[in-house]
Amino acid sequence: MSGRVFTLPDLGEGLTEAQIVRWLVAVGDEVAVDAPVAEVETAKAVVEVPSPFAGTIVERHGAEGATLAVGAPLITVEDGAARTYREEERAGSGNVLVGYGTTAAPARSRRRRGPARHPGDARGGAERPAVKSPIVRKLARSHGVDLAALTGTGPGGLIVRRDVEAAIAAATGTATGTAASTATSTATSTATSTATTAAPAPGRDRDARTGLPVRARVPLTGVRRAAADALARSRREVPDATTWVDVDATALLEFRAALDDRRPRPGILGVVARFVVAGLAAFPPLNSRLDPDGAGVTELDGVNLGIAAQTDRGLLVPVVRDAHRLGMRALDAELRRLTTAARDGSATPAELTGGSFTLNNYGVLGVDGSAAIVNHPEVAILGMGRILPRPWVVGGEVVPRHITQLSLVFDHRVCDGGTAAGFLRFVADAIEDPLSALAEL
Repeated sequence: MSGRVFTLPDLGEGLTEAQIVRWLVAVGDEVAVDAPVAEVETAKAVVEVPSPFAGTIVERHGAEGATLAVGAPLITVEDGAARTYREEERAGSGNVLVGYGTTAAPARSRRRRGPARHPGDARGGAERPAVKSPIVRKLARSHGVDLAALTGTGPGGLIVRRDVEAAIAAATGTATGTAASTATSTATSTATSTATTAAPAPGRDRDARTGLPVRARVPLTGVRRAAADALARSRREVPDATTWVDVDATALLEFRAALDDRRPRPGILGVVARFVVAGLAAFPPLNSRLDPDGAGVTELDGVNLGIAAQTDRGLLVPVVRDAHRLGMRALDAELRRLTTAARDGSATPAELTGGSFTLNNYGVLGVDGSAAIVNHPEVAILGMGRILPRPWVVGGEVVPRHITQLSLVFDHRVCDGGTAAGFLRFVADAIEDPLSALAEL
């Protein structure tokens, strides 16, 4: 029998490495062609890597948490009869790796080993719990939560994030109760108990500068490291400037409410996104690229609109490609699909790259304004805050209106304040009078 080494494949989009999030096979498992063997996290997404070989896993090259370069050995597969299991199968699903393997659903032919039986126990092996999100599995692992012991509250019994968080909270409460009971039974003084509780655990690290105990060390990997690198580069290279305006969004809310409810109404962000795309056509310097040598600017014909999305894995920017070709409803539907995919970990690397301009709805975070960092190598980013009722002067009288704030951060090398203000005013005017704006689109 010969062992064949499968190396980490090219993950596309210029990605050169990936971190092993979770092994989906153990040494001794039998796998079929295209069966997933590992979940890996790149700088863009969590994906499953399928095996191109059928046979028995004889070696896994790297532990969970290890980072491998593209082309480095991932697994070794041996043809022939299956070997004895050395550990229980780990099940799970994530994103199918785009552009690799077949288009059919992967066949999972790994054997299942039931739990060891005690004398008189007539039960067979139980199925592993259904968990869709790799983020949920990672959260459970990091807190020592046994997924097999949970009852899912999601659709079809799916274990979701709130189930794991509830288990973590329950475990914390149990630990606290046990500690209190022990303290009572030992008849130690209140002062002694307090001192013991306040003292750091023996051998616990302390921060060298402050002297405080170290609560946790969180490595920057995958998406978070990529975001940190991009943000730092933007701050180093882009001489940015910010301009903002308060906008009366009352007519926008009324316009949306008046839309035919026999079809899904576009969300506020979807409507604003359509105005942004139109504004970029009128002010093309904000939808451009600075040439690498700094000698010129390349203005783009068309818009790939990025939407900043806060996720459990960090800040991601899914991209609506060719947004200029979509009507308001279609654009809204694509925004919803992509932001959902980004948050549940199913967005592909291709869906998280290639933007030409970014829209950031930081109002969903409960804030009114922000001076964002330009999403390098783009040259501008537009932010939108909360829409709140405020006193506003209309026709010489103070009346309640729904107000929001727009802020535009732009690369001052690419355009001057006049162009930036013109674009910002274009979007603001469209929000304040959406019917007139749509008549011009």
